[in-house]
Amino acid sequence: MLSSLFHRRVLENLSTAVFLINRKLEVIYTNPAAGMLLQTSQKRILTHQFTSLFLRSDEKLVNEFSSILDTGHTYTQRECQFVLSNGQNLLADCSVASNTIDGNDYLIIEMQSKDRLIRISREEQLQENQETAEILIRGLAHEIKNPLGGIRGAAQLLDAELTVPDHHEYTQVIMDESDRLRNLLDRMLGSNKALNKTYLNIHEILERVCSLIHAESGGHIQIIKDYDPSIPELNGDKSQLIQAFLNIAKNALQALSKQTGVGSNAQITIRTRTLRQFTIGHCRHKLVAKIEIIDNGPGISKDFIQNIFYPMISGRAEGTGLGLSITQSIFTKHDGLVECESKPGKTNFIVYLPLELKHEH
Repeated sequence: MLSSLFHRRVLENLSTAVFLINRKLEVIYTNPAAGMLLQTSQKRILTHQFTSLFLRSDEKLVNEFSSILDTGHTYTQRECQFVLSNGQNLLADCSVASNTIDGNDYLIIEMQSKDRLIRISREEQLQENQETAEILIRGLAHEIKNPLGGIRGAAQLLDAELTVPDHHEYTQVIMDESDRLRNLLDRMLGSNKALNKTYLNIHEILERVCSLIHAESGGHIQIIKDYDPSIPELNGDKSQLIQAFLNIAKNALQALSKQTGVGSNAQITIRTRTLRQFTIGHCRHKLVAKIEIIDNGPGISKDFIQNIFYPMISGRAEGTGLGLSITQSIFTKHDGLVECESKPGKTNFIVYLPLELKHEH
């Protein structure tokens, strides 16, 4: 006979949100996935009425509760509409069943976020697109680098044979431009250096980024830190992660400078949280660090935002378009993911990094 502790552990490791409610519609039990779905803690859910957990709940679903308790039938409704307490919309598939425990009737509600399934599908497509683009770019870069080396070598030989001093200027231009293109190709290819992984505190990395941004802005950008101090240590490459987060923060700084000339209202918010049973690509992780870098700049257009992680795509005339491509590559090497959401007045880069605990080795 399996113990109640076993059943509880099974429920706690489900990615589906589960609620157990009584006839008064009070929540008696919920699993961690429910807290993630509602973006609140389990303690704040328990003993509250199910409908009070939302600013607006799906009336059609709630109206079925009494009938389900009386008849014992199960009920499934697709794409239920909810509004969370923070004002965010939630689209979810819901299944409801009744059960009698110790003579009392309860409802078991299962909620699976459609937004989450859409996000997973989008992430998989994003990763596939990135891998395809990376293969294409690496092949193209190698094909360009070979003749480029020959052009530079020929320019050097020609330079040595020239007798007119003024003509050296032309061969020097060829060599300088060849070097510039080679450096650009090397950046496009990215580093092949293996990650130097150590266990580190994610907030140490973010504090370093904050200090660099503070110095670069001359202290005119307000940096708001909203940290979760309970996040365990992350297994990663410190220098590469600093570079990745710094690229995002610099983009935010440049957007704010362009819009406001770095005024007193310019803000960058850095927020950290943990997520349980979170899927990145094809892999579900027990614990994931969620890092958000938010600015109140002009935003990114819908047409442009879909391509910002591709190489050579830049919103600035002087930009190379490699910063965010390199950033995504670094997070991918750490089995993580970076996304971007934007509207006028708010751009949010969201980074997900799996937390690999020491005792799991």
